[in-house]
Amino acid sequence: MGAEPVAVSVATDLVIGGMTCAACVKRVEKKLGKLDGVTATVNLATGRARVSHPPQISPEELIETVEKAGYTAELPDPPRRREHDGDGDGEAQGAKQERDRLVVTTLLAVPVLVLSMATGLQFRNWQWLCFVLAAPVAVWGAWPFHVRAVRGLRHSTATMDTLVSLGVAASFSWSVYALFLGGAGDPGMRMPFSLVPSASDGVAHIYLEAAVGVPLFVLAGRFLEARARRGTGAALRSLAQLSAKEVAVREDGSERLISIEELSVGHVFVVRPGERVATDGEVAEGSSAVDLSLVTGETEPVEVGPGSAVVGGAVNSGGLLLVRATAVGADTQLARITRLVTEAQAGKARAQRLADSVAGVFVPVVLALAVTTLGFWLGAGADPQAAITACVAVLVVACPCALGLATPTALMAATGRGAQLGVLVTGPQALEGLQHIDTVVLDKTGTLTSGHMSVAQVTSVPGGLGRDEVVRLAGAVEQGSEHPLGRAITAYARREPAGRRLPDVSAFSAVPGHGVLGRVEGRLVEVLAPNDELPAALANALPVAAAAARTPVLVRVDGEAEALIEVGDVVRPGSYRAVEQLRRLGVRPVLATGDQEAPAVAVASALGIEEVHARRTPEDKADLVGDLQEQGCRVAVIGDGVNDAAALAGADLGIAMGSGTDVAIGAADVTLVRGDIEALADAVRLARRTLGTIRVNLVWAFGYNLVTVPLAMVGLLNPMLAAAAMSASSLLVVGNSLRLRVWQPNPARRRTR
Repeated sequence: MGAEPVAVSVATDLVIGGMTCAACVKRVEKKLGKLDGVTATVNLATGRARVSHPPQISPEELIETVEKAGYTAELPDPPRRREHDGDGDGEAQGAKQERDRLVVTTLLAVPVLVLSMATGLQFRNWQWLCFVLAAPVAVWGAWPFHVRAVRGLRHSTATMDTLVSLGVAASFSWSVYALFLGGAGDPGMRMPFSLVPSASDGVAHIYLEAAVGVPLFVLAGRFLEARARRGTGAALRSLAQLSAKEVAVREDGSERLISIEELSVGHVFVVRPGERVATDGEVAEGSSAVDLSLVTGETEPVEVGPGSAVVGGAVNSGGLLLVRATAVGADTQLARITRLVTEAQAGKARAQRLADSVAGVFVPVVLALAVTTLGFWLGAGADPQAAITACVAVLVVACPCALGLATPTALMAATGRGAQLGVLVTGPQALEGLQHIDTVVLDKTGTLTSGHMSVAQVTSVPGGLGRDEVVRLAGAVEQGSEHPLGRAITAYARREPAGRRLPDVSAFSAVPGHGVLGRVEGRLVEVLAPNDELPAALANALPVAAAAARTPVLVRVDGEAEALIEVGDVVRPGSYRAVEQLRRLGVRPVLATGDQEAPAVAVASALGIEEVHARRTPEDKADLVGDLQEQGCRVAVIGDGVNDAAALAGADLGIAMGSGTDVAIGAADVTLVRGDIEALADAVRLARRTLGTIRVNLVWAFGYNLVTVPLAMVGLLNPMLAAAAMSASSLLVVGNSLRLRVWQPNPARRRTR
């Protein structure tokens, strides 16, 4: 029998319109989920849905399904189109209409509120003026709520708009009855304001303040909420703004200006002082310092010269640079960062999934409670207007909006702030993983160390040729070697003094496992593994080299030992602080490397890491992760190479260095963009703060309803105040999330930068 076909799915993003609360989110997800093989995650804060579906289901079919649920849907515009739309942008136009509606509603509603609440200002026929002002508010001002409520009714669903629409309609309808049939239209009528429903004393009270207050406060709340939510996405927009629109390309000695879309790999483009690097590339000519703070979070400018890699979006702080493009469009680091942040904001934490499930039945339950409240009050012989007022208060005060905003607003703020600090997370699951890790497996080369072999120390024989001359001769003979030690010695010799030209080598030969030799300027130069027959000055240096995890090589000239050169991979300066910070956070560091025992132990000893696993293959590293997990540990793995990919994928949380390979980054849940392991402690702290913020948001959202709905049911909450409280609950949730935008990592470390 043949193998079962592998199920393939594709992901499509949709822009959803008309959602106002968590109940809307749940309905859209449920409607899309009814399609065979389709799963959807809808984000209330961004108004977007990430839909996973089989290839045979087209985006048009997904859009049609959303529209059948009573909402609008469309594919997102390409970024460039959105940038150039300007005033014609639909989102900006919609925001302007909502602002205008709020302004007009405020001008009409404020006099009604003042006259209704201040008995001393109630002149003859004041109630009729209030009626004239309130009518357009109850109809036109609340029109979006009425439209969405009717649309939901046609699709047999109820949302927050249903509650608001019913509340406004009930308040205004009762007031119309009171004015025309209940005696409240008498020219000399006075009505004291009360926070709780009261009996009418023979004259029906009007509740025009509720009819205008409910739409006023809800419109104001949603307007401020939308502005605040836009603030949570500020970091993502700032990333998008880093990309250049035009670039100056140099060809055949001439320079021409082209659009960024025309730029391709291999083009050489000009970056003048103060300009942004148009795309990822390699410096072909010139030297300068580039500012990477907006791309990687690194605060110190980085010196670059010919051969140096530069990142698109970085700012040239110094001289003129000619850069050869190595990646364009979606393949650039900036595009990957933006894509990762966008995808991360589409996810949901476990607590939010629970909240969405509750919100799915929330509105029908509230409607049932409102009807029960009305029936109970009337059945108990209460005044009809007091019963209706309590019913309206129940409708208005219930708020699933805060439930729907609890996670996405916090996640948007946190992922944006993380991107600014050089920490990219793939979603809320990664944040939850970061919060709970108790063990981190660290790779050595390229993670704790720089990953580049370099000369650490040169010890020369007193009275010999001298340090500089020995280094020059050793560097010359090593020009013929491809060994990392040899390349490190040659590079060091060329820098000491800067830029000197090394002499040619002849009769070069390499002895595997032993060293190299050749003739330089007539002298026989040997660079070999050290032996026991060494001058005392060099023999004394050997124990120091071994303790520091350096590889010593002996330089002999014409058979005489002249110097000992120690080559090693230096520990990153930030590694010391990073390991200490992880310990303070309750995370146990474990070193696992494919390197030899001595260098591994030396690095671990320098950093204070007690558990070391050396000479580990990629399979061994993955097995180590499995063993730790079997011991009950929640394991994170941090690495930068292909050999780390299996361990990254098998860990509870995979963390890749941004300077590492695409394979490692692809297998990871978190990427440290600036390649600085210190950012890991920042990531753990940010995750704990973010999930703490989400929990506070959800506690408030649930707690608010648990307190206010019973108060409204027993008649202790005026509908107007209920509307204000309902709007305030959403604003408090968004405001609490916004605090993450200014979250700072360890202040002590930042001061050292």
